[in-house]
Amino acid sequence: MMNKKLRALIGPSILNSDLSKLYEESQKLLDNGADYLHLDVMDGHFVPNLTFGHPVVKCLRSKIKEAFFETHMMVSQPEQWIVPMAEAGVNQYTFHIEPITNVEEICRKIKENGMQVGLAIKPGTPVSEVEKYISIADMVLIMTVEPGFGGQKFMENQMLKVQHLRKHYPLLNIEVDGGVGPSTIECCANAGANMIVSGTAVIGAQDQANTINLLRTTVQQIIDKQ
Repeated sequence: MMNKKLRALIGPSILNSDLSKLYEESQKLLDNGADYLHLDVMDGHFVPNLTFGHPVVKCLRSKIKEAFFETHMMVSQPEQWIVPMAEAGVNQYTFHIEPITNVEEICRKIKENGMQVGLAIKPGTPVSEVEKYISIADMVLIMTVEPGFGGQKFMENQMLKVQHLRKHYPLLNIEVDGGVGPSTIECCANAGANMIVSGTAVIGAQDQANTINLLRTTVQQIIDKQ
């Protein structure tokens, strides 16, 4: 997803959808204009919640052939799932740096398995902790809520991290995730985020297409002014 010119990309999180209809909900999001799907994987250890793993992702890929899949690995041992997720058809493997020390090795394994690398940090993690690895990453995810549950309130103070990264890495894909919707999108875009994860605001919208278009247009207009 790295381009010489940044693009606004909207990746709805399917965590808040009806998971008994995962394919139908995912296809609906894509039909309504989603640029990619953000798949939240939680292990019950790194975060208290538990969602789904590579078998579910593989089933989803068997029905949705072309879409860009990003897995947000909220797990204690991200290295454990690299090969299974690659085999399941994941395009970008985004993992948290907090529970591990061998970030470079994990990035290398992800790329060896044909996936792009996303590095994620929680609200309490300084941006300097992820900055040291940017040269080997395709994207950085700044969490704007505590990872693990949907529907939390947006943490505006996390925009300082986004601003710092955008200032120093003008072509880096920067993703925000948590409490992002029409009411907070300008804040995210002005700070420099170009990849937008939105769960509740998109999934629960009466008009998903309109909401996705609003988010994308808002971000792209700000990108184009820079």
